[in-house]
Amino acid sequence: MKRVDVAYVLLYDSDQENILMVKNKGSHSSYYTLPGGAVEKGETLEDAAIREVKEETGLDVKLDGVFAISEAFFEERGHHAIFFTFKGRIIDGEINILFPDEIEEVTWINAKTAKKYAYIPTAEKNLINGESIIPYILRGKVVHNR
Repeated sequence: MKRVDVAYVLLYDSDQENILMVKNKGSHSSYYTLPGGAVEKGETLEDAAIREVKEETGLDVKLDGVFAISEAFFEERGHHAIFFTFKGRIIDGEINILFPDEIEEVTWINAKTAKKYAYIPTAEKNLINGESIIPYILRGKVVHNR
């Protein structure tokens, strides 16, 4: 199985009632996810998350830390995906679909409904309320001298 890292961003509206979701065109049917996508070679998780949100939604975001980490096995594709979900906020831009062949719709969905699509942990009350965030630390290039 090939390991694939995916960076997503959880974005609430100003009332903290709705979450921004992207409707992706799938081979069998369309499906909703948080904005995000695969991390490219040489790219940090943070850079990938910011780039993917811009590409999929037209919005510029600032990240506030890691919200959740999850993983899944995609048997069809032979992928072992690790999902890094950041909590973020919109700082600029307007919703605009740059890749209409991949993205059907960018929309705000009620948080309770969106959490089902986004695999956001709901068991922890603090996670639901967004009070708990794991900091993201980029350690840079590490060289171990002997």
